[in-house]
Amino acid sequence: MGIQWYPGHMHKATKAMIELLPQVDIIIELVDARAPYSSSNPVIEKIAKEKERIKILNKNDLADPNITALWHKVFNNTDGVRTLACDLRTKDQIPQILDLCCSLSANKIGRSKLVLVVGIPNVGKSTLINAMAGRRVALTGNEPAVTKGQQRVNLGNGIMLVDTPGILWGKVENESSSFRLAVTGAIKNTVVTYEEVAIFAAKYLMDNYPKHLKQRFILGDMPSTELDLIDQIGVRRGCLRARGKIDRERAATIFINELRSGAVGKISFETPDLIVKELCHLTTFTTEVKGALE
Repeated sequence: MGIQWYPGHMHKATKAMIELLPQVDIIIELVDARAPYSSSNPVIEKIAKEKERIKILNKNDLADPNITALWHKVFNNTDGVRTLACDLRTKDQIPQILDLCCSLSANKIGRSKLVLVVGIPNVGKSTLINAMAGRRVALTGNEPAVTKGQQRVNLGNGIMLVDTPGILWGKVENESSSFRLAVTGAIKNTVVTYEEVAIFAAKYLMDNYPKHLKQRFILGDMPSTELDLIDQIGVRRGCLRARGKIDRERAATIFINELRSGAVGKISFETPDLIVKELCHLTTFTTEVKGALE
């Protein structure tokens, strides 16, 4: 069973977004570069195919660049979608985003062009809004669900931004995707234990990034199981209770926080091929990904 977290304000925000959509000229969707598919809102995919879309793979400084390049290829082969990989904290690509918005709306005259900014919780929407506006107009934070309602920001150049709350969806079809959202911090830590998330992350890293683990946590041989890995991390980080018993939840918390911060290295939690395997029953997306990779 996957992790489910769908507070009431997200349901209201999704409804408000759908109602606003006919007025929208451009949609900017932020996804997490470490999990671009899992952090893409399927609601947007269903209802916004006729809109110009800019998909920003944020936090690309934390992601595996080789895998990010594969996702670029997938998304850029989707009609009406432009893709950029960014670390929005640097603001280096803000001029490029602004120019792209202006060029996509160049043939629309009269009113300000409405640009809807959407994305999962804690992916950087408010950071983007503030950077594009050149001032602090949106709340930011390291916890999901900081923004609670829509707010409009006039950039003064014919562009009106609409900032929306971080939105998840009622059911994450793929169980692994829900854990990836938890690993990257899109789901509140109170919804699932650090240990549960750490077990998922540990298995993935042991299979795909063993060198990163060995280097960060000064390991010799790779542990045989995920729990053995967490225990070894606990020993190396001093997570010990009376009589030398390992505080596994504390060790898991340290592991996940170091993973989220990038201290373990540049890591991506999914590839296009992996998603095809996991979601082979979703024929539409499978066909799109396979076509882009050929």
